[in-house]
Amino acid sequence: MDIEALNKIAVKMVTPGKGLLAADESTGTIKKRFDTIDTVSTEESRRDWREMLFRTDKAMKDHVSGVILYDETIRQNAKDGTKLVDLIKSHDSIPGIKVDMGITPLAGRPGETITQGLDGLRERLSEYYILGARFAKWRAVLEISHPDQYVGSTPTRGGIKANMHALGRYAALCQEANIVPIVEPEVLMGGHHSVERCHEVTEKALNALFTELYEQGVKLEGIILKPNMVVAGKKCAVQPSVQEVAERTIKVLKDTVPSSVPGIAFLSGGQDNEIATEHLDAMNRIGEFTWNLTYSYGRALQQSALSAWRGEEANYAAAQKAFYHRAHMNGLASKGEWTKALEDSLEG
Repeated sequence: MDIEALNKIAVKMVTPGKGLLAADESTGTIKKRFDTIDTVSTEESRRDWREMLFRTDKAMKDHVSGVILYDETIRQNAKDGTKLVDLIKSHDSIPGIKVDMGITPLAGRPGETITQGLDGLRERLSEYYILGARFAKWRAVLEISHPDQYVGSTPTRGGIKANMHALGRYAALCQEANIVPIVEPEVLMGGHHSVERCHEVTEKALNALFTELYEQGVKLEGIILKPNMVVAGKKCAVQPSVQEVAERTIKVLKDTVPSSVPGIAFLSGGQDNEIATEHLDAMNRIGEFTWNLTYSYGRALQQSALSAWRGEEANYAAAQKAFYHRAHMNGLASKGEWTKALEDSLEG
């Protein structure tokens, strides 16, 4: 393990004004997104979509520090034969790879899941390094049960521990392979829970995560944390203000995340494009923390471009303009410089 090299990569991944493009949708997930624009999901159409994003030069150079890829994509070439990994690197952006194999029910814990993919991970990481990946991502999923469900409420202590233990094992294997691990403990935002309950569960999850990382010998200066923001469930009748989300999220982070972690790249978790940007901006305006706070967005960076593209090469320019605008807005938010006026500007 070369911890100095890992730290250098991690610091670059959270460069102020830049963030991570999560282009690691599974084949099943990207099919669902293509279905919304009446586009057939094939190996070629998936390649064309992602290549279009990677060829949005100004967005990539100015606002994308790294790209999380799917196994299929890291092996693909662009239409002109250029490796997609090399296309990403040409913009001084870092290629990364999603290495988890999705979630499965957690035995003995009804309503909870565990992430698969540890078996054979050492060998896969070795191959991914050769293919060009310099960071990886693993997502653990925690779901908060309905507030009225007092018996068997989730996540349980055992469920949290199992998922954080897997994240620790994954992170240790990544660093052994000289790959920076993104550790992603996601508290889902789709339920009925309050912002207070999300605050509580997020704090428990992060405390458990850093305990596991320490116990498994992971060097914190060579990781990136990818957490959820502290928000109420989408079905909750009472929704917090942008300022409350920002303040609660920062409090949880200050209470749980060691200062040696180089940076935190938030997941959007299904938030609307603009609100994900506004939340990030509000946190950076508060400031007074030791880490760089930026974004690791998938849908919140891609959705407007996907709607403009609609599977048609003739729409590339419009799609690239939409992608640049979202990348630019989030780049500003990562420095606390986003404004509604800029958001609404056609120039972005």
